[in-house]
Amino acid sequence: MSDSEDEGPPQLSSYALAALQEFYAEQQQHHPDLRGDDKYNIGIIEENWLSQFWYSPETALRLAEDAVAAAGEGGRIACVSAPSVYQKLRELHRDAVSVCIFEYDRRFAAYGEDFVYYDYKNPVDLPEKIATHSFDIVVADPPYLSEECLRKMSETIKLLTRGKILLCTGAVMEEAAAKLLGVKMCKFIPEHTRTLGNEFRCFVNYDSGLDRDLSVQLPVQEGPK
Repeated sequence: MSDSEDEGPPQLSSYALAALQEFYAEQQQHHPDLRGDDKYNIGIIEENWLSQFWYSPETALRLAEDAVAAAGEGGRIACVSAPSVYQKLRELHRDAVSVCIFEYDRRFAAYGEDFVYYDYKNPVDLPEKIATHSFDIVVADPPYLSEECLRKMSETIKLLTRGKILLCTGAVMEEAAAKLLGVKMCKFIPEHTRTLGNEFRCFVNYDSGLDRDLSVQLPVQEGPK
């Protein structure tokens, strides 16, 4: 997730907030050096604690595995404002998977050709190299918890996908998500590296492993007495 899903940032003085914003703006002008074996580790690019919350490694793994299964062999995956899913996909599969990261934070441009600059406020403003309906699945995490943001990002999602959608957002967006994208809430509950103030859920429009109840166990058969 690239921006806050919480109800609002911490309350700071205008001076402190301006200083922090200036600091993070400067940080984004310098792409991190990602040449080591750990360049796809979640957290290698640090969170902006005012507006960014990465998935836990376990959640990123589940989402990445589900995206690969949904895309199928040779399929293409788009991660829209979901950088930790992108990182997990590359960590697991390296160049064996076709994936793009659509992201506002230009620090992720360090990932080269995979990076596509994206601003949800301009939902259809994409580079010519990105063909419409060219991704087998879109994994998306709207940067703000509002219907306006979801509506605009939905335009991007529908422009990119060939059909399958994996949306991660607040549970309060369930009705809007169903209306805009035809997705339904999954049983799997995603987690982040830090606690959010809102319940966070996954939504899909396909038969997903995220909708299987992993807590259900098969009954144990008793042996002869």
